[in-house]
Amino acid sequence: MSELSPLDASSDSLPFDAPADTLLDLFENSEFEVEGRMPYSSNLTLLVHFTDSEERDVRAIYKPGQGERPLWDFPENLYRREVAMYRLSAALGWTVIPPTTFATGMMGDGSVQAFVNADFSEHYFTLFEAGTALDDLQKLCLLDVIGNNTDRKSGHCLLGPDGHVYGIDNGLSFHSEFKLRTVIWDFAGDPIPETILADVARFVDVGPPIELAALLNPFEQDAVRARARAVLNDGRFPLDDTEGHRWPWPLV
Repeated sequence: MSELSPLDASSDSLPFDAPADTLLDLFENSEFEVEGRMPYSSNLTLLVHFTDSEERDVRAIYKPGQGERPLWDFPENLYRREVAMYRLSAALGWTVIPPTTFATGMMGDGSVQAFVNADFSEHYFTLFEAGTALDDLQKLCLLDVIGNNTDRKSGHCLLGPDGHVYGIDNGLSFHSEFKLRTVIWDFAGDPIPETILADVARFVDVGPPIELAALLNPFEQDAVRARARAVLNDGRFPLDDTEGHRWPWPLV
């Protein structure tokens, strides 16, 4: 299987900002073909494409459970947590994770996520310095806190063709033990904007939806609720007070 460099979207591709329901329905109910393996991935990560009813190609990232390396501190099938992070983002009303769902392909069950046709020279540090989509970066910061992302590298923040920032590679998340590791600390101590805080408050009031809770064990469900309440009660972006222990490596 060939290894790919990041590809440009073809002219007949379905727009990236197509409704999420349209993309999810396509991913869940259509077959796909593999184009090749994405570079720089520790687990098997494949670029695939679907074809919609109008014969337009839709690119996506397929992460099969069979291609995962076992970890001592996370259970198998990390791809389920990729889907869970998308569902958490949707439950908060945020569009900072590309549409992600389950699909079965040549390597068995896995997750499929809409491919972000980004400029891969851009990443969190360059985006923050340029002041690009700061609202998205703030939401991504809090999403990682609530979802307990243990691996938010700078290169996991992609600027989409629609001008929004999207977080990818979310499989190492939702552990019941607090394990946050992220590069997004530039908002530390700042007040959370009221509009974002209102989204968190609504989530705390309603709780994780069934489609999210179904992907987490009871301890992980309780931990999600506790972290969301902590964000709401504090009202400020969390401080990194651990002398660098909550930074991933490598940073990009």
